[in-house]
Amino acid sequence: MLQLLIVDDEIHAVEGIRSGVNWDKLGISSVLTAYTVKQAKDVFESERIDIMLCDIEMPQASGLELTEWVNEYYPQTLTIFLTCHADFKYAKQALQLGSIDYILKPIPFAELENTIQKAIDKIQKDSELAQFSQYGQFWFQHQPMLIERFWMDLIHQAIPPVAEAVRNAAAERNIPYDEAMTVVPILLGVQRWHKKLTLREEKIMEYALKNAAEELIIGNKQHGQIIALDSGRLLAILPADSQAEFELHLKNKCERYIEACVQYFYCDLSCYIGSLVHGQDMYAMVNQLREVEKRNVAYNNKVFQVANYQVESSHHELPNMELWAVMLKEGEFVKVLQEATTYLEHKVKQDRLDANLLQLFYQDFQQMMYVALQNKGIQAHQLFSDPVSLTFTETATRSVTNLIAWMNHTIGRAVEFLSTIEQSESVVHRVISYIKRHIAEDLSREDIANHVFLNPDYLTRIFKKEMGLAISDYLFQERLKLAQDLLVKTEMPISAIASHVGYANFSHFSRMFKKHTDMNPIEYRQRYQQRDS
Repeated sequence: MLQLLIVDDEIHAVEGIRSGVNWDKLGISSVLTAYTVKQAKDVFESERIDIMLCDIEMPQASGLELTEWVNEYYPQTLTIFLTCHADFKYAKQALQLGSIDYILKPIPFAELENTIQKAIDKIQKDSELAQFSQYGQFWFQHQPMLIERFWMDLIHQAIPPVAEAVRNAAAERNIPYDEAMTVVPILLGVQRWHKKLTLREEKIMEYALKNAAEELIIGNKQHGQIIALDSGRLLAILPADSQAEFELHLKNKCERYIEACVQYFYCDLSCYIGSLVHGQDMYAMVNQLREVEKRNVAYNNKVFQVANYQVESSHHELPNMELWAVMLKEGEFVKVLQEATTYLEHKVKQDRLDANLLQLFYQDFQQMMYVALQNKGIQAHQLFSDPVSLTFTETATRSVTNLIAWMNHTIGRAVEFLSTIEQSESVVHRVISYIKRHIAEDLSREDIANHVFLNPDYLTRIFKKEMGLAISDYLFQERLKLAQDLLVKTEMPISAIASHVGYANFSHFSRMFKKHTDMNPIEYRQRYQQRDS
């Protein structure tokens, strides 16, 4: 008989599930409960749990964190997530591809019973697995976390890539190892997400990617394994007696997996199929797969076979950016964008775009853009320091798709701002508004220029042409007017007035006030308050 644990911080939700499901019909002998992650861990230490129903959002620690702990220490337990967040609906669709489901609250009990039944079927199927090979079952079913750590140590060279060292490491960990056993590694790399995801949502989606890979790539090869390498990257390891076994079917499996990822996980993803290797050769092969992934800047959602991948030394033919620079000077930003995009797309069609060429193009194009903006008085580092622009910049050289997106953003933002500075009135108006909002602060000409993304000298010329005086003179006039009004119309202490109009030094304020009114602040207040009365 099976035991099930419900983990939810809402007592009513727990009791609702306990009373709403026909446990006897499902063959669940015992239903245990926990209201915190700590309580759940205590249950695991004293009871065998076959299935866990777990809420995601809980105080102190999340259901995702609990599941990671369970997978490490109790990997035989299957988890079904529960949540009340409807905007995770796409994650639910994704997770249904794997053996673990994702159910929205309020819980539809019929759906929950069906999901639990699927989990029970999987448990029974796993327990009835036949002996796949002399070593396959031990490698990929017995102590899965220990096996995963063994592979990770091989990949990171914690175990030296030497046959004797690998054999000794396996013996020390009580892992059956046959030096003749061979495997095919496959690197699965996310290229970009089509939806903006929080870190929590991205973690859910990566968890679903792993489940989908187990379903669609490992398939009925129950002794295969999926390992999470780092953010957005998985490694599938499939045992094989010969490379020929995979040549006909593995590429098709990866293509179906990619189609599912695009449809359900809202991402672009490519698969990189390695060659058949022994354990001691895993480190070198994974590095080779990573290099192929790094070099792939031209293609999205594609399957690469490392055996057929050739690195060709290419002559990098960069476009004539001197011509584009002249076009930018004349304001032809959109035409430059069109020509640059056409150039990159043409290189992709010729199969002549590699990571090196993409990097060179990006550096030259960025330099050309920044010089063009500088000539127009725009400070590029200010215009592109917002979080969205920084994200585009950070990912620009990962692929041609990202680079074209960066060019569209950079040129679009430049064109938008140039259209505003062509009308000096709008810039001057923004400067005046900024001065009035920050008049009590220690404002410099550079502070004001940074606010409108312009070079201070260029801004001074625009401002003086429109207003007839320098920005510093205008700032002082506004402070003096405000100080005069406050002296006459309020009983504020003069030191407080000085601070309110941006003077931290009371003596300096008094000297400047007298220099321009022939009276100190006390005399001014006495004269004009009496006049008003």
